[in-house]
Amino acid sequence: MSEIASRLRTIPVIKRELILASLKKGERLDGRRPDEFRPISLEVGVIGKAEGSAIVRIGDTKVIAGVKLGIGSPFADTPDEGVLIVNAELSPLASPFFEPGPPGEEDIELARVVDRGLRSAGVLDLSKLVIIPGSKVWSVFIDIYPLDYSGNILDAAGLAAMSALLNAKVPKTSVENSKITILDEKMPLPVKGKIVYVTVAKVGEYLVIDPSFEEEVISDARVTFSITEDGRICAIQKSGEGSFKPSELLKARDMALEASKGLLQMLPTQQ
Repeated sequence: MSEIASRLRTIPVIKRELILASLKKGERLDGRRPDEFRPISLEVGVIGKAEGSAIVRIGDTKVIAGVKLGIGSPFADTPDEGVLIVNAELSPLASPFFEPGPPGEEDIELARVVDRGLRSAGVLDLSKLVIIPGSKVWSVFIDIYPLDYSGNILDAAGLAAMSALLNAKVPKTSVENSKITILDEKMPLPVKGKIVYVTVAKVGEYLVIDPSFEEEVISDARVTFSITEDGRICAIQKSGEGSFKPSELLKARDMALEASKGLLQMLPTQQ
């Protein structure tokens, strides 16, 4: 979120020094270890009119995600697959640093990173969303809305999106003479894998998991790993103006892989 970071560089020098002094001792201002997430809570089925939904809290950061379904045409290059579209909206209601209006760079980046992880991991079996091959398919829309911003929206958004997919149901259909009838019976979305997102920030010479608002603001760079349930990294996104040494990137990878185990255990079971 480069533009957000540039607008938020208002942390006093003394506060920055306090953060770095704490990290030098192996702890953070909020008492966490460098490799520790803030408290996390997750609830599904929170939007009655959505096919699936979830709300995730990581510390004081709160994100809600909803899944809506619609019947449409497949993409020309994938005629035998359903459609997956991820949208995100950073509202001023979540933070005064988010600007109203059409989607900006930060909104698009958030949606794309979540989307890339889901696609790279093959989370949905899109072939099972075909209704009439080459003509009609289910389109799955994931809408992400941060409600409170206190650092590390991306990990919360990814956890909410994955949980909403696991919570979602798709109606069964029947086809006769190319006419589609939507039946009352529903079944779970064809989810064939799970994924979580873990962000590691570089603050000075230190690496921290799940950066808080203040840590995010003073960080030199951040890297987000998309990690599957079998411990495979399927996508990586680097942000921020700084850089990672090869050794730092390898350490960040190991920290993310270890942290992902706890996040994966928090994901709901598909019913």
